[in-house]
Amino acid sequence: MRYLHTMVRVRSLDDSLDFYCNKLGMIECDRLENEAGRFTLVYLSAPADVERALGAYSPLLELTYNWDPEEYSGGRNFGHLAFEVDDIYALCDRLHEQGVLINRPPRDGKMAFIRSPDNISIEFLQKGSALPVKEPWQSMANTGAW
Repeated sequence: MRYLHTMVRVRSLDDSLDFYCNKLGMIECDRLENEAGRFTLVYLSAPADVERALGAYSPLLELTYNWDPEEYSGGRNFGHLAFEVDDIYALCDRLHEQGVLINRPPRDGKMAFIRSPDNISIEFLQKGSALPVKEPWQSMANTGAW
């Protein structure tokens, strides 16, 4: 068995692509427009996985946009997406500067959580050992749920 992708339904394809591609740095690998089914599928890869993803050897994130409006609630019913990152502080700094709320700050230098525009919980884990604890993250409280 090989893991292929995680599917996330999104309300706005533009907002979601801005978040996942422009803010998180993911790369669009494929797109399928289905006029009869009235939906669009967009497949994204993490930057370090893009070569493997294009060769069908890496897991992908599938954004499903249904053309007819639907309201999705909760967003945590499947758990969360998780990404290993090279520098959790640098990533959280960049996301914070771009207006992304850090729900669970990386107080321990190892783990942080944010939410997508569709309320999907996203976990970041520091690659290797935890980074030394530092401010402002060490003193920052949790905000909302993740």
